[in-house]
Amino acid sequence: MMMQEIAEFQSQYCSNLDIKRICSFDYELIDEKTHALYHQSPRFLYVRKGKAKFMVDTELYEVGKNCLLSILPWDCTEVIEVEEPLQYEIIKYNYEVVANMLHSIVVENTGEMPILKKLEVTPVITLNDHARNEIEIIFSKIKEEVGIESVMEKMEHESYHEILVCTLVAQIITIFCRETDANRMVPKVLAEPGDPRALILRYIYMHLSDKMTLDKLSKQFYMSKSSISKYILEKTGLSFNELLNEMRVTKTINYLLYTDFTLEELASIVGYVDAAHISKVFSARMDDKIGNYRKTYGKVLHVGKIRETKQDYKIVEYILRNFSEDLTAHSVADTFNISLIELNKALLLQVEKNFYDFLNLTRINKACEFLIETDMEITDIAIGVGYNTVKTFRRNFVQLRHMTPSEFRNNVSMQD
Repeated sequence: MMMQEIAEFQSQYCSNLDIKRICSFDYELIDEKTHALYHQSPRFLYVRKGKAKFMVDTELYEVGKNCLLSILPWDCTEVIEVEEPLQYEIIKYNYEVVANMLHSIVVENTGEMPILKKLEVTPVITLNDHARNEIEIIFSKIKEEVGIESVMEKMEHESYHEILVCTLVAQIITIFCRETDANRMVPKVLAEPGDPRALILRYIYMHLSDKMTLDKLSKQFYMSKSSISKYILEKTGLSFNELLNEMRVTKTINYLLYTDFTLEELASIVGYVDAAHISKVFSARMDDKIGNYRKTYGKVLHVGKIRETKQDYKIVEYILRNFSEDLTAHSVADTFNISLIELNKALLLQVEKNFYDFLNLTRINKACEFLIETDMEITDIAIGVGYNTVKTFRRNFVQLRHMTPSEFRNNVSMQD
C-alpha cells in the first residue's frame, strides 16, 4: 500500500492554541491539489477568491467566489484541481456544543429534514448578494471575538463569550439552511456513483453509542466485513478497531470538557465496555490518565445552561431495545415522565430524527437483516419488527429503501 493513498486526519480541536475554545477563525490559501483529509471537527469555509474542484465525500463541486462550504465531523475532503488559487476564511466550531444548543431551542416539524442533516446532504452552496452580506458580517464578528488563529495570540474574552460565539455559528447554520432550501448547488461529478464507502467513517462516528461492529457496518452498507476493513485501512492506515478508538477518544474529550458525565455513563455513550475500558484506551492514546485530563481541562464551559443529556441516551437505548413492542410517542414519553416535545428534542439531538422516523428506521433496518439472513415470510418479519399490518410495513419499507421487501430480498446482496 502506498503512503499517499492514506488520508490525513485533521485535529479534533477547534483551536491548536487553546483546546478549550469552541470556535476559531483563520484565513487559508490553497494553490494546488491536496490529498484526502478527514476532518474531526466541523468548519465553514467562505471563499473570497479563486476557483477549484473540491471533493466532499463522494461529490465533486466546482467552488469559487461567494461559495460557502459546510464540512461536518469525519467528512472527507480533497481538492482535485485548482484553476485559480482558492482564498477563504475558515471557522471551526465544536459540533457537540453547537448541536446541543440548537436542539435545545428548536423543534423540527414532523417530516421535515433536521437542520444539521441539511448540512450533510448539501455541503456546498453559492450565496446570493443578501446572504453574502450577512455571512461577511457574521464572520467579521466571530473574528473580532475569537481573534485570528494563525496569529497565535491568546485572546482575553469578555463575559458571555461562549454564548455569543455559539449564537453567531447558529446564525451561519440558519443562513446556510435557508439558502439550501432554495439554492442547491448540484455536483458536477460523482466520484464513484452509487458507492457508499466514503460515508462509512462518518456513519461510524455518528453511531458510536451503538457499540459499532464490522457486522453492523456490513449489514448497513451491504458489503462484506473484509471489504470494509480493507477500505478503512487503505484510507486511514488504521485497522477498524484502531479507528474506533481514535473516534471514541475524540468524542470522549468533548464530553470531558463540556459535561460532568461519570466514566460509566461516558462508556455507554461513546461505545466502550465499561469505565475501565474507557480509561485504558484514553491513557494509551493521550499519554495521560483520564482523571488527570479532566482535572486539568474538565468542565470549562456551561453555555447558556445547556442541559445535560444523560436521559437522552437512555431514551435512544430504550427504543433500540423495545422497537418490536407496541411503542408510541406517548408511551415512551410517559415512561420517562417527559412531554412529547421533550421526547422529540432528545431524539433530534442524539439521532437527528423525531420519534416516529427513528422508530421506523430501526424497525426497517432490522427487517433488512431478516430479509437477507433468513427465509422468514414477509408477514412474519413485519410482525416481528413491530408492525401491526403488512401494509404499514411495506409502505414504510418502500419510503426508506425505495423498493418493496420482496424486491429487496431478491436484489440486494453483500458486496465483496
